[in-house]
Amino acid sequence: MKDLTPPRDSLDPMEIASRDEIAATQLERMKWSLHHAYDNVPFYRQSFDTAGIHPGDLVDLADLAKFPFTVKSDLRDNYPFGLFAVPRDQIVRLHASSGTTGKPTVVGYTAGDIDMWAGMVARSMRAAGTRPGDLAHIAYGYGLFTGGLGAHYGAEKLGCTVVPVSGGMTARQVTLIEDFKPSTIMVTPSYMLNILEEYHRQGIDPRASSLEVGIFGAEPWTNKMRTEVEAAFDMHAVDIYGLSEVMGPGVASECVETKDGLHIWEDHFYPEIIDPVTGEVLPDGEMGELVFTTLTKEGLPIIRYRTRDLTRLLPGTARSLRRMEKITGRSDDMIILRGVNVFPSQIEEQVLTVDGLAPYYQIELLKDGRMDAMRVHVESLPDHGDGEAQAVQAAQLGHRIKEVVGVSAEILVADPGSVERSQGKARRVVDNRSKT
Repeated sequence: MKDLTPPRDSLDPMEIASRDEIAATQLERMKWSLHHAYDNVPFYRQSFDTAGIHPGDLVDLADLAKFPFTVKSDLRDNYPFGLFAVPRDQIVRLHASSGTTGKPTVVGYTAGDIDMWAGMVARSMRAAGTRPGDLAHIAYGYGLFTGGLGAHYGAEKLGCTVVPVSGGMTARQVTLIEDFKPSTIMVTPSYMLNILEEYHRQGIDPRASSLEVGIFGAEPWTNKMRTEVEAAFDMHAVDIYGLSEVMGPGVASECVETKDGLHIWEDHFYPEIIDPVTGEVLPDGEMGELVFTTLTKEGLPIIRYRTRDLTRLLPGTARSLRRMEKITGRSDDMIILRGVNVFPSQIEEQVLTVDGLAPYYQIELLKDGRMDAMRVHVESLPDHGDGEAQAVQAAQLGHRIKEVVGVSAEILVADPGSVERSQGKARRVVDNRSKT
C-alpha cells in the first residue's frame, strides 16, 4: 500500500494545536452553544430550568456535567421541528432517520451548518489519505440518510471528483470502479464485502483495482475486518464516525498514518464518556457510553446527546485532538444472553478467525425452552463448503465463541451466498424470541 500520510502543512491549525488552545476554543464555543440552545429552543430552556442550571453557570469545561442529557426520544417527542434553534425558513436541508421504530428523528441544517459539515468531512477524508483532485466513489445511500450527501459535500469541499453512485446494483459498482478508476471509496464496511464478493464473481482481481483508500462508516466493524479488506484490495481501510443527531459522517476519523482510533474533531464536537447506568462522567481511558455536545451548530444544537455507542477516549497521536477507540457496540444493541453481555462485533471477530468461513454472519436470538439461546448463521467460502468441512468450521466457531465471548451458540454453516446481504447497513441481529 502507498504511503498516503498528508503533508503537515495541509492540516487545519486546530488539528495540531496545543491542548490549551483546544480547550480555550472549546470553552468559548460551548458557552455560545449553551446560550444558543437555551435562548432559542423551548425544550432546552425547560430542561435546564428543571435541572436548576443556566448557561451562565458554565465556567470551565467540567461544568458541562451539571447539564441534563439529551436522548433520541427527545427528538421524537419534538417531531418534526421542535428542536430547531432558528426559524424554519433558515433551514436549508432536512435529514431524518428511517423511523422504523416510531417517529423519525429529524435534523435540520443552516447554510453555515452545511459548510461546517462539509469541512469536517473534507478534514476526515484528508486524514484518511484522500487528496484534492482524487476521484471519490461514494456508495453510501443518498436521501434522508446523512451518509451519501454528507460524504458528497465533503468530497467536493476537499476538491475531489465525485461519483455519486449510492448503494445497491453491486455489479454496476464494480463496473464503475474498473472504468472510472477512483482512488477512494466511501461505503459501509458490510457493503464493501458485497463489492469484494462481486469482484470474485466477475473473476476480477480486486488487488489490481485503482482503489487506494476505503473510508468505512455507519456501522461498527472490527480490526480483523480491516485486515481482511486491506489484504483483499491492497488498500488502506480507514474508519469514519458520525451520527445524524450530532451532524452525520465526519464527527471523527482515523488517520491513515496510524489507524489507531478515530480523532474527534473536538473543536466542533465536545466528547464525554459516561457510565451508561449511572450517567457519571468517566475519566479518559475508561470504557463507557459516548456523549456529544455540539459547539458550532446553528440549526439544531445538541447538548450532551447520549449516542449509546460504547468506546473510550484516548490522547491524540497523529493529531493533537483526542481519539476514541473503534466502537465496540451500542448499549442498546447489547445482547444479554444468560447473564453474559454480548455485542455483534465480538461474534464477527470470531467468524474472521475460522479458516474457510466467509466474513458474513447473522445472529438469531430464540428461545430454548424458557432460556434465551443464540444461533449464528455463517457461510463457507467457495471451495470450502462440503459437509465435512462445514461441520469442522461450525465446531471451531462454536468453540471460539464459547472460549472468548463466554456463551454457547448453535452454529449453522451454509453454502456461499446463504447469509442475508446488505445494500447499506447490515442487519446483524434478528430477534425471534417472541416466535419460539
